Amino acid sequence: MSVMVKRRVHVAAAAMISADQKHVLIARRPSNVDHGGLWEFPGGKLAPYETGLEGLKRELHEELGVEIVRAQPLIRVHHEYPDKHILLDVWQVHEFAGEPFGREGQAVRWVPMNELVNYPFPAANLPILRAVMLPTEYLITGEEPDDERFASLLERALREDSIRLVQLRAKSLDDAAYVARAERALKLCREYGAKLLLNGEPTLLDRVDADGIHLTSARLMQLDRRPIAENKWLSASTHDQKQLSQAAVLGCDFVTLSPLRTTPSHPEVAPMGWHDFQQLVERAGMPVFALGGMTRFDANHARAVGAQGIASIRDFWK
Repeated sequence: MSVMVKRRVHVAAAAMISADQKHVLIARRPSNVDHGGLWEFPGGKLAPYETGLEGLKRELHEELGVEIVRAQPLIRVHHEYPDKHILLDVWQVHEFAGEPFGREGQAVRWVPMNELVNYPFPAANLPILRAVMLPTEYLITGEEPDDERFASLLERALREDSIRLVQLRAKSLDDAAYVARAERALKLCREYGAKLLLNGEPTLLDRVDADGIHLTSARLMQLDRRPIAENKWLSASTHDQKQLSQAAVLGCDFVTLSPLRTTPSHPEVAPMGWHDFQQLVERAGMPVFALGGMTRFDANHARAVGAQGIASIRDFWK
């Protein structure tokens, strides 16, 4: 009995960001191709001799009449169709020369990032949508017993470090104190345009209307389906392939993967290092934040090996 070998298709795609950092360019697929009429991020198939960035430069010139000036890896997504395996090699284009237009007659549109969910995309594009809407820095709050000092530290991170994604981690607080702190944190995050995720039981969202839930790795492995609504962010702590696979089963929007380095809080845990981290990220199928001894000096390295960015307590909480 013969076994069908799927075609492998390597596609480079661009998340082109506007000068105001609030809009992204999307294009509509022609009606006579697969997924015709749906929206996508501009790009196309690589020639056998091309790298992802080389192919993307060629495709954007041919499709949109622009030249890439500065781009950075965003995410790589593997997607299985019945007849083919697609690798989407996605780059975030921060600077380009020229005014993009549909050189092949396709519709193109600048869309506010928070409105991307209103446009129909092929299924393989879902992780890209998440990556585009997420920042590159993820603050995990430190254990701080004093409420006033907590509020001061959080506001400093929001104001001075421009943090726009926060996880409220406060294991030392009882239930009532955690909810009270969450309400205060949510008010500050709303003031600065940041998203707040609660580290705790998913039912916390019934009491505090935060932007989502972060699951510990233990809680992640206990669940058999997504525990919150699709319009809320769901993240999780992961440390290996089994946990990453479970996060995908639950439909997590993004995860942290740790530890990259040995940390003071968990000195007994062996760090995975950049090589193993990259191997795990390659097949994660969702945005991944590098965690464990990370600082802002690691951000570009993390992006280069496929991460969404870095997550940290100590580098942002001071």
